Amino acid sequence: MSALKRRLDRSLTAQAVLAFLLALAITALFSRPDEHPVSWVLRSALYTGIGVAFTAVQRRRIGRATGTDSRRLADLERKIRDREVPSDPAERAIMRRLVAEHLRRMDRAGRWLPYWLGLMTLIAVGVLVLGAATGSLSLPMFCAVLLIGIAWWTLWTRRRSMDRCRHMQSALREQDERVP
Repeated sequence: MSALKRRLDRSLTAQAVLAFLLALAITALFSRPDEHPVSWVLRSALYTGIGVAFTAVQRRRIGRATGTDSRRLADLERKIRDREVPSDPAERAIMRRLVAEHLRRMDRAGRWLPYWLGLMTLIAVGVLVLGAATGSLSLPMFCAVLLIGIAWWTLWTRRRSMDRCRHMQSALREQDERVP
């Protein structure tokens, strides 16, 4: 299992295949019964292409900001998740820039977080009101719970990522103080 996880961390192609299969399953699930399966494949390929392009651009930007390539970036991000401080001074310098870049991006995105949470709340309440007006509450209740779950999951992963980056930042600072 760890080999598969490592492969998914490092390979954009493996991520694209997994995203395509997930998009295909979701597209097939929510498609009309009279729709041809080729349209499922085409839409899934489009969604996957957009996602892969977005991911590649993000990785390239972070790679430029830190001065490393995407494979090494995946290893450094794994070390952040596992709370491993690099022993090589050059790798620590890259790690320091990576952590600073992650914290800067999360801080910038955090400014928009209340608006995003407000929008998700409005959508959830709107779906419930529309469901109450039509008399059917099962699907609107499911959608509202799903939206609230996504919002809480987003907050949890953001907090966890910030904790990991701050921990790595302080660990790097302590490591630099120890080394003469």
